[in-house]
Amino acid sequence: MSPRSLIAFDFGLKHIGVATGQNITKTASPLCILKAKEGQPNWQQVDDILQQWQPDLVIVGLPLNMDGSVSEMSKRAMKFANRVHGRFGVAVETVDERLSSYEAKGEVIEHHQTRDFGSNTVDAIAAQLILQSWFNQQN
Repeated sequence: MSPRSLIAFDFGLKHIGVATGQNITKTASPLCILKAKEGQPNWQQVDDILQQWQPDLVIVGLPLNMDGSVSEMSKRAMKFANRVHGRFGVAVETVDERLSSYEAKGEVIEHHQTRDFGSNTVDAIAAQLILQSWFNQQN
């Protein structure tokens, strides 16, 4: 197995969480949160992250409905994934991310003993969980 660097995005209309990981240890870590307007990030910030981390693959969470059907948000997340691929020429895959934000909030409550989600990196933790989910699916 050759080493691969990965970046994951938890797409949102106001915030986009970012996490990094690599396939040797199959671990992911929250990186940052990008502000967005109606799902549009500052594309220069995305470029800066991709230039700094040089990922072999980008993972974008796909927020499907609980029954597995496509939602309006999943269409927007897919559009975001296509834009990342088109603008930066990186390989992009999507992964089902149902309940990742819910799980991320649970982690903030458990580890930080607070429900203050505004000052904690919930979206970046959600991106970490999305990437961890992708690693788990690779087995």
